[in-house]
Amino acid sequence: MSAQRTDIRTGIVGLGNIGQYHAERLRELGVPLVGGMDVAEDARDRFARRYDVSVYDDHRELFDEVDAVIVTTPNKYHEEYAVAALEQDRHLLLEKPLAHDLESAERIAAAAADTEARCMVGFNNRFLNTVRIVRNRIEEGAFGDISHIEANYVRRRGVPGRGSWFTRRAISGGGALIDLGVHAIDLALYLLGYPAVREVSGTTRTEFGTREDYAYLDMWGEDAGPEGFDVDDSASAFVRCGGDRTISLEVAWATNRPANHEFVVRGTEAAARFDLLENDLTIYSASTAGSNHLADTSIEAHQNDTHSDEQRAFFDAIASGDSLEDNVDHALDVQRVIDGIYRSSEDGEGVRLDD
Repeated sequence: MSAQRTDIRTGIVGLGNIGQYHAERLRELGVPLVGGMDVAEDARDRFARRYDVSVYDDHRELFDEVDAVIVTTPNKYHEEYAVAALEQDRHLLLEKPLAHDLESAERIAAAAADTEARCMVGFNNRFLNTVRIVRNRIEEGAFGDISHIEANYVRRRGVPGRGSWFTRRAISGGGALIDLGVHAIDLALYLLGYPAVREVSGTTRTEFGTREDYAYLDMWGEDAGPEGFDVDDSASAFVRCGGDRTISLEVAWATNRPANHEFVVRGTEAAARFDLLENDLTIYSASTAGSNHLADTSIEAHQNDTHSDEQRAFFDAIASGDSLEDNVDHALDVQRVIDGIYRSSEDGEGVRLDD
């Protein structure tokens, strides 16, 4: 008989906003949250009061009590906790990105390959109902051969708290590119079927985060000003994949333009345009049937909680013993693309990834 989600004792490492976000969804799914770990005493105390569970300052104590771990720490610390969990055969849901740099990401991927435990990286946008519809249409051949994807994840003003770990390269590994770009790159490659990436060319910019007069509106954290801000706040890139498939990428925490979360999937038989936040979807096609004409079809998808559906897929795979759609290697591919874009920006030229 298969196990149930209610049998999987789960702990969270990193008890800040994202950790609490996951904790709420664990409760909704009926997955037993048995503890949490954080190096900050105030975070532990707040989590213990809110969820009435044991909290620890040492991950090893938590891992002794659980079957599965969700890691939501700042990027630099992913490796320490992820590798430790996998080495103890604890199932792992690791928030994106895989790590703060490529070398660390490679070590996590190696640890995931050496365990029977389930491992998932938090690419929650894959679970958006709109994305599911588009991917289903692609798999059915409705779009023909997919040749190009336009991927946008652009905020007008949305630096996530200057002075926080997000804006310090030593901890985050980068700025808007590694924070937002990781979602856009994964989703574009996912819809293309994860072809081999041949070459990347890109430019990262720091145009707003270092300004004293940055117009801070509303974001994850308070604005502590430009001191210590040493990451990119926008990036533009072009990704060339096998089979002459391509991706154009625009990501930004801050720009002087309207926000844009639009993806366009171009195929030989049809195309799709959707917005990650609005959940709208339009299919574009043309035909000679009857008379030459263009056809635009609007599809209204049910709004869903992508993090809940992501957790459900993770825990159901553990309970059933089924394999997960392998996204650890995909996450490593995304990390290689991000690393390549940073190198391309620094060198001022394209970077081959298939050498």
